[in-house]
Amino acid sequence: MMLYVVCYDTPSDKRRKKIADLLEGYGQRVQYSVFECVLSAQKYQELKRRLRKRVKEGEDCLRFYPLSGHTLYQIEIWGGPPVAQPPDSVVV
Repeated sequence: MMLYVVCYDTPSDKRRKKIADLLEGYGQRVQYSVFECVLSAQKYQELKRRLRKRVKEGEDCLRFYPLSGHTLYQIEIWGGPPVAQPPDSVVV
């Protein structure tokens, strides 16, 4: 499991809504166009595949920032929800 910060920007209200609705199923909204998502490698690939169908390249911008375990503790938060934490262990 890895924490990803996903940010997006689009001039289209319709695409913005579709992107936000999809991301809400994968993570926690921390700002209007910023989500923190704790994802397995499989879920990360699934999310990217599903987002690709909603994004118009050339007009929209979507960024994925993976955060490793050693950088999680360096995150500073001034207001808002706490950082989504990957679980210490995963049971399959």
